[in-house]
Amino acid sequence: MRRAKITIVGAGNVGATTAHWCAAAELGNIVLLDIPQTGDMPKGKALDLRQASPIVGFDAEIIGTTDYADTLGSDVVVITAGIPRKPGMSRDDLLTTNAKIMTDVCEQVQKSSDHAIVIVVSNPLDAMVQRAQQVTGFEPHRVMGQAGVLDTARYRTFLAMELGVSVEDISALLMGGHGDTMVPIPSCTSVGGIPVSQLIDPERLDAIVDRTRNGGAEIVALLKTGSAYYAPAAATAQMVEAVVRDKKRLIPCAAYCDKEYGVGGYYVGVPAIIGASGVERVVELKLTKDERVAFQKSIDAVKQLVAKMAELA
Repeated sequence: MRRAKITIVGAGNVGATTAHWCAAAELGNIVLLDIPQTGDMPKGKALDLRQASPIVGFDAEIIGTTDYADTLGSDVVVITAGIPRKPGMSRDDLLTTNAKIMTDVCEQVQKSSDHAIVIVVSNPLDAMVQRAQQVTGFEPHRVMGQAGVLDTARYRTFLAMELGVSVEDISALLMGGHGDTMVPIPSCTSVGGIPVSQLIDPERLDAIVDRTRNGGAEIVALLKTGSAYYAPAAATAQMVEAVVRDKKRLIPCAAYCDKEYGVGGYYVGVPAIIGASGVERVVELKLTKDERVAFQKSIDAVKQLVAKMAELA
């Protein structure tokens, strides 16, 4: 059986760690690409990772390159390229620089892999996914953003830490933009089937949600010289797996919504079914009044960011 071809654009911490997770799970053959100014760095990381295969026990071709010709015919393209956040920076502060990088990358992706599914990881996430779809011209369902998987993982982690239970028993959902405007859905959060509201008082739950919103900034402040990459990479690999193995996973991601939730043609965090063709269906939930208000606020923030990006173009 033919192995999927997975290209990861950006061989920094997030990109290289995504390659690590994908290789270990034998999701396909991997191309790790970065800009020519990085020299042989992508080749070095790819070779190092491939030499781990006899120890871990995975079979995959892994190459590093600075040439998009090596990515020709990719089935999945993961875009992690962009400058990372530094202490004191918001995701939105990255808009101008990363929008230009996204444009350059997606022009190349469109030429080399015009049938690929694209997963965007660059920040500010929701706006970058919008730019990726605009530049590639791909059908909206073939372009998506990794945010909800990571946000939900952070939420589940903090809930498990609070309750002293296994993360495997935590089921949770967050919607909306990646960052300050994410929207928790308490009615879809449970611990071993027990509604979280029966286990944690509202004030404490609000504090956990707030920590989740600031989960990336907390790590940036601790690292001081970079941003999170283990969890973002693992979240990205989960989305890659859903595509290459046609898993039909129901997971939150930045997906294109038009009539769905009345969004009107923007990418925003929603629960979606992800399979071989990308986002196969957006799942519409019946939100409470408070959830609808919070979600609309998140949608408005994404629209403002996309409008600002258009002005800067």
